[in-house]
Amino acid sequence: MTALLLAQPLAHARSYVDGHLHYVDFFQESAGMSALLSAMDQGKISHAAIMGIPVAKKWHEDEPKKPRYYAGDDADLYWYSATDFYLREAIQKLKPEQQQRFLPFLSGFNSSDKNAAAHIRRTLDMHPGFWQGIGEVFTRHDDVTALMQGSTPRANNEAMLKVYRVAAEYDLPVLLHSNITSKRERNPLYLEELEEALSKNTDVRFIWAHAGTSMELHRHQDELDFLLPLVQRLLNEHDNLYIDLSWTLLEPYLLDAKSQPNPEWLALFEAYPTRFVLGSDVVGRFNNLGNIIQSFDPVLDALPADVAQAIAVDNFLALIPKQRNK
Repeated sequence: MTALLLAQPLAHARSYVDGHLHYVDFFQESAGMSALLSAMDQGKISHAAIMGIPVAKKWHEDEPKKPRYYAGDDADLYWYSATDFYLREAIQKLKPEQQQRFLPFLSGFNSSDKNAAAHIRRTLDMHPGFWQGIGEVFTRHDDVTALMQGSTPRANNEAMLKVYRVAAEYDLPVLLHSNITSKRERNPLYLEELEEALSKNTDVRFIWAHAGTSMELHRHQDELDFLLPLVQRLLNEHDNLYIDLSWTLLEPYLLDAKSQPNPEWLALFEAYPTRFVLGSDVVGRFNNLGNIIQSFDPVLDALPADVAQAIAVDNFLALIPKQRNK
């Protein structure tokens, strides 16, 4: 998922917070905490928002070989709540000082099921203070959506509106994956779903995963020319919206073909310096973690030092309950 890389990391003392890291892959497997902590140390990543994957890929009876990724064949994806159990167990086994580096997000629920809010509430009450956010919530997600068992989840469906009320009650940010369009439409096809969620839940801090882009959108559409002005308008109109600059935004948006920063995006970062966060979006394997997060350095180096520090570290920590309550 993060194999397309980008720019050579710069050798300097900058540290980072990774705001979007999956401990497991689509088969609920992981390289483990030892590999993750080593990769974080090498990449100068002080903290990570860590989450499972809310779905699992089926190895279909008719397939002689296990697929390597969710798009490896046409078998279904199904909702998988045990992902949160795996994550919590892995964190609880760490030393206390290691545990403090992780900001766990709860993700193992069906985002089209109106029972989801009750499930989340029970899970939060079982472990008070442990979970620091909700997500990554899968709604519109190109091929993931196409392979999902059951109805298509939306950012503004009744089930998610109930989830947002729980998020507000527990002061938890929501990392939301909601693609801005489909693989074939060059317009913001699904914008209304996101905007309704934002406007009806002004007391919820929404982190929009890679600003509604994805690998599959890029594969079919390259750059979406409406994305920059749309993000600018949404930030202006919705104070509760934050943008996750995961790797799918780096090219072709933040960097050009020569790996030079896009001045229009730089201007947007300076206009809204507290509203952007970094994310690697790695999935269960961590060998490229440092390179991925440091691939944002050409962008950060082109910004004023205080803006770069905010995007690399401070903005995400400000969204997290245990940091906000200090």
